[in-house]
Amino acid sequence: MVHKEFITDGALAIKDNKITFVGKRSAADKIDAETKLNAKGKIAIPGLINCHTHVPMTLFRGIAEDQELDSWLKEVIWPLEGKLRSDNIRAGALLGCLEMIKSGTTCFADMYFHEDTVAKAVEESGLRAVLAEGIVGINEKTLGEKMFKASADFAKAFHGCANGRVTTLLGPHSAYTCSSQLLVRVREKANEIGSGVHMHLAESDKMFRKFQKERGVSEVEFLDRISFLTGHTLAAHCIHLSEKDRHLLAERNVNVAYVPVANMKLGVGGARIKELTDLGVNVGLGTDGPASNNTLDMFETMKIAALQQKYIYSDPKVLPAKEVLEMATIQGAKALKLENSVGSLEVGKKADVVLIDVSKPHLKPLHNIYANIVYSARGSDVDVVIVDGKIIMANRCVKTLDEKIVMEEAEKTALDLLQGKS
Repeated sequence: MVHKEFITDGALAIKDNKITFVGKRSAADKIDAETKLNAKGKIAIPGLINCHTHVPMTLFRGIAEDQELDSWLKEVIWPLEGKLRSDNIRAGALLGCLEMIKSGTTCFADMYFHEDTVAKAVEESGLRAVLAEGIVGINEKTLGEKMFKASADFAKAFHGCANGRVTTLLGPHSAYTCSSQLLVRVREKANEIGSGVHMHLAESDKMFRKFQKERGVSEVEFLDRISFLTGHTLAAHCIHLSEKDRHLLAERNVNVAYVPVANMKLGVGGARIKELTDLGVNVGLGTDGPASNNTLDMFETMKIAALQQKYIYSDPKVLPAKEVLEMATIQGAKALKLENSVGSLEVGKKADVVLIDVSKPHLKPLHNIYANIVYSARGSDVDVVIVDGKIIMANRCVKTLDEKIVMEEAEKTALDLLQGKS
């Protein structure tokens, strides 16, 4: 399947790490291959791309439930994050990578702490990732400076690691957790090293109103005034926006990561995606961290993304299945500046491919392939995952990680953190 068409009785050939043929199986008969996969009864799609998450937060899955965002962060999450060490991050990151492989995500954008450890987990798992070391610093100048330096050093040191599967961004948390001076320095550094930024934007109505009262403008207007939006920007959430904000995002070519599941769960609302895409804003999909979503399954995110938009606009025609699949693939790739290498099944692109097993009751009959993928399929229907031309899962067996050990170590780490032992 290429992002513009569906091929029945198709074939796909890979050499080294790139796709060399996409087309009818009858035209591929003369292609000699070392390894052949019989994909009968399966659908090949581009690997799914998660545009916004905090993967090591798998450790916090299920411990801070049914709370408002402000108390969720301040009373539970931030205090726990203050205890995290790199070995904790490793356990959580490997669990997240394992979960993503098992559910068909081949590339993810992560913003967290100890990202050097996350990068090593990515390398070990065989996935692709765009990583950003988080930056926070509104009142504590020393902390902000320290985190800014760590983010810049990480971006320079790890860009292109794992045989090019890891690329990097700078990670200012948000406009309300970073001072204006710090944000200006972040953008200047990003431009200097040829990078971009990954941040949270307009997520909570409460924070939106507080920010506007204190600064006199919205978060988007403020960022635009300090020239922060000049350059590659990946902005997660973008829920509470004015009409002016939406036009600014479009004019500055800001990429939006739409995060429907976590936004609904935390009760912060839902982004009005049609109004953004009508202006030409590129929108990808994200799960957010497993502490606020509880899962990294992009199939679930696709379905809920489509349903939420239909609900918001009271229009069943809004965000049809094919478009939401494109958000999870080629548009996600564009949001991460990877559209020339991944996001669609085309000759010359990197071979990031997922095979979905459709020989299941909930995926029969196949009247509409896109509808079945978005509305009926689950992460557990993924049978094969190929990243950079390498098979990292076949017959639902992950080849790069020991599943049992990864899960056991993550469970022990999480328990130790909660009991104050770690």
